[in-house]
Amino acid sequence: MSKIEVYSTAVCPYCVAAKNLLKSKGLEWSEVRVDTDPAQRDAMLARSGGHRTVPQIFINDQFVGGYDDLVAADRSGKLMQLLGQTA
Repeated sequence: MSKIEVYSTAVCPYCVAAKNLLKSKGLEWSEVRVDTDPAQRDAMLARSGGHRTVPQIFINDQFVGGYDDLVAADRSGKLMQLLGQTA
Protein backbone atom coordinates (compact mmCIF):
# COMPACT_ATOMS: atom_id res chain seq x y z
CA MET A 1 0.00 0.00 0.00
CA SER A 2 1.25 3.46 -0.86
CA LYS A 3 2.17 5.99 1.78
CA ILE A 4 0.45 9.32 1.13
CA GLU A 5 1.12 12.32 3.36
CA VAL A 6 -0.81 15.58 3.14
CA TYR A 7 0.55 18.61 5.00
CA SER A 8 -2.46 20.84 5.67
CA THR A 9 -4.25 23.33 7.89
CA ALA A 10 -7.79 23.34 9.26
CA VAL A 11 -9.09 26.19 7.09
CA CYS A 12 -7.51 25.47 3.71
CA PRO A 13 -10.00 24.87 0.87
CA TYR A 14 -7.28 23.42 -1.37
CA CYS A 15 -6.42 20.93 1.37
CA VAL A 16 -10.05 19.80 1.47
CA ALA A 17 -10.11 19.54 -2.34
CA ALA A 18 -6.90 17.46 -2.38
CA LYS A 19 -8.24 15.10 0.29
CA ASN A 20 -11.54 14.79 -1.61
CA LEU A 21 -9.65 13.87 -4.78
CA LEU A 22 -7.66 11.21 -2.93
CA LYS A 23 -10.86 9.92 -1.30
CA SER A 24 -12.61 9.72 -4.69
CA LYS A 25 -9.77 7.43 -5.84
CA GLY A 26 -10.30 5.19 -2.82
CA LEU A 27 -6.95 6.20 -1.34
CA GLU A 28 -6.00 6.69 2.29
CA TRP A 29 -3.54 9.27 3.56
CA SER A 30 -2.06 10.61 6.74
CA GLU A 31 -2.71 14.25 7.46
CA VAL A 32 0.02 16.37 8.99
CA ARG A 33 -1.37 19.58 10.46
CA VAL A 34 1.12 22.43 10.22
CA ASP A 35 -1.17 24.98 11.87
CA THR A 36 -1.10 23.19 15.22
CA ASP A 37 2.53 22.02 15.20
CA PRO A 38 5.29 24.48 14.19
CA ALA A 39 7.83 21.63 14.03
CA GLN A 40 5.72 20.00 11.31
CA ARG A 41 5.68 23.26 9.32
CA ASP A 42 9.49 23.30 9.50
CA ALA A 43 9.56 19.66 8.35
CA MET A 44 7.25 20.50 5.44
CA LEU A 45 9.45 23.40 4.39
CA ALA A 46 12.55 21.21 4.47
CA ARG A 47 10.96 18.31 2.58
CA SER A 48 9.23 20.42 -0.07
CA GLY A 49 12.18 22.60 -0.95
CA GLY A 50 10.79 25.67 0.82
CA HIS A 51 7.16 25.59 -0.32
CA ARG A 52 5.16 27.53 2.27
CA THR A 53 1.61 26.97 1.05
CA VAL A 54 -0.62 24.03 1.87
CA PRO A 55 -1.38 21.41 0.92
CA GLN A 56 2.00 19.85 0.23
CA ILE A 57 1.62 16.24 -0.81
CA PHE A 58 4.09 13.37 -0.74
CA ILE A 59 3.52 9.90 -2.16
CA ASN A 60 5.94 7.19 -1.04
CA ASP A 61 8.25 9.99 0.17
CA GLN A 62 8.30 11.58 -3.29
CA PHE A 63 7.29 15.24 -3.43
CA VAL A 64 4.19 15.74 -5.59
CA GLY A 65 3.44 19.39 -4.76
CA GLY A 66 0.20 21.16 -4.01
CA TYR A 67 -3.39 20.65 -5.09
CA ASP A 68 -2.86 21.80 -8.69
CA ASP A 69 0.13 19.45 -8.98
CA LEU A 70 -1.96 16.56 -7.63
CA VAL A 71 -4.72 17.25 -10.19
CA ALA A 72 -2.15 17.45 -13.01
CA ALA A 73 -0.59 14.15 -11.88
CA ASP A 74 -4.03 12.54 -11.82
CA ARG A 75 -4.91 13.77 -15.31
CA SER A 76 -1.58 12.74 -16.83
CA GLY A 77 -1.53 9.28 -15.29
CA LYS A 78 1.50 10.14 -13.15
CA LEU A 79 -0.54 9.67 -9.97
CA MET A 80 -1.09 6.00 -10.75
CA GLN A 81 2.63 5.61 -11.50
CA LEU A 82 3.54 7.21 -8.17
CA LEU A 83 1.15 4.80 -6.46
CA GLY A 84 2.79 1.88 -8.25
CA GLN A 85 -0.36 1.10 -10.21
CA THR A 86 -1.04 0.97 -13.90
CA ALA A 87 -3.61 3.28 -15.41
